[in-house]
Amino acid sequence: MRDHAELSWILLAATLVLAAAPGLARNDLAIVGGTIIDVSDLGRGTTDHTGQTVLIEDGFITAVGPSAEVEIPAGMRVIKAAGRYLTPGLVDGFAVLNNQAYAQAYLSLGITTIVGVGGGRRGPLYLDADPGPAIYRLEDVGFEDRPLADLLARVDSLADAGVRVALLMYGLPAAKLRLVNHHAHQRGLATIGELATARYTDAMNCGVDAFVHTTRYSLGLADDEMIAGVAREPFSDELDSPKWRYYRWLSGLGGTSPGVAGYAARLAASGTFLLPTASLLYLHQPGAVNPWSWPAAALLDPADINRPADKVTGRQDWTAAQHEAYGKLAAATERIEIINRAAGCHYLAGSGTDVWGTMPGISLHTELAALVRWGLSPREALAAATGNYALAYGWSELGGVTPGCRADILVLTDDPRLDITNLQTIEAMILRGSVLRPADLRRP
Repeated sequence: MRDHAELSWILLAATLVLAAAPGLARNDLAIVGGTIIDVSDLGRGTTDHTGQTVLIEDGFITAVGPSAEVEIPAGMRVIKAAGRYLTPGLVDGFAVLNNQAYAQAYLSLGITTIVGVGGGRRGPLYLDADPGPAIYRLEDVGFEDRPLADLLARVDSLADAGVRVALLMYGLPAAKLRLVNHHAHQRGLATIGELATARYTDAMNCGVDAFVHTTRYSLGLADDEMIAGVAREPFSDELDSPKWRYYRWLSGLGGTSPGVAGYAARLAASGTFLLPTASLLYLHQPGAVNPWSWPAAALLDPADINRPADKVTGRQDWTAAQHEAYGKLAAATERIEIINRAAGCHYLAGSGTDVWGTMPGISLHTELAALVRWGLSPREALAAATGNYALAYGWSELGGVTPGCRADILVLTDDPRLDITNLQTIEAMILRGSVLRPADLRRP
């Protein structure tokens, strides 16, 4: 006897071969009978709706309501979703897409949008994936201090090129940070701080939308000498570098260390969202699972990934000293984020892919697991990868199963409100109105 998932796909395939009526686009469809999970208000909303019909036309959601009340246009394709759970497609808020295999790995695990980081260790963005997630491009401003006119011109050039996020970086002093952040917002760009010269308290005060990397925004706890060292050499992986002097100090912080709780309270009060990118240190967490064991990993080539895990051992080919140092750093960031969470900080989910062995699709799910480990409910973690992006950046076109949103929807067999890993039970994905099957996406 066929299992339920296989039978469901046979029924779905039979439904989708029906010809659409004249005037209906190929990706016009109705999802009927599912439970829509509420991801509003940072995941604190609980207004879930069962037995709903979602109408999709031209790649956008046009109507949502009880199935008994929503009229389905004649000839529109139908997906029967009774007993299924509907969530928005996931957003990876700090990641790279280098090739078609990466695109399919993201999609097969429900990631329909990425904030795309290009260049450097992550390599150039591949913008021609088909199928592929939507890419909201991110570019940096202020890696080095420049005249204010040059910095503002840089913001203008990014906005004119369709970039969606300005990464405000190490060289910006506080006075210029305030003006650059304001100008970026005027030009419609979201802003993320990865700072040193300007303090994170300055960035909170001037309204930077988000901070990235626990190891970076925790510079707000460090002394001036350590901050200056990171600003001079932010990306060295040598254990005797100024960056690692700061990391070793950070690794020694405990939950009761002076200033940690106060800084967490300041972060929470500011309303600035945090992108911890805990997956950068996932391989150094106790109990980490070999990422090559995930089905989506079959698409990927280790040669494409920065400092990948060994396929057999699941560990990076590093020295004992490196493993010890990174393990201590991983433990410290866990302690810090548990305190941040308890203080009420707001979160966005981003994987950091593909630095330090992070992998497309897979690492966003290890990130969501970290959020739950720190004290978020599964629904709050889901919101960090969906609805929170509308709150943080004003991107109202994504993160919801509501009229006006882009039709990026996951149809799940198991309830993600009970267990965040149930986000991996994807029966179907609607990508801008097109229906995709994860098993098909995992084929090279």
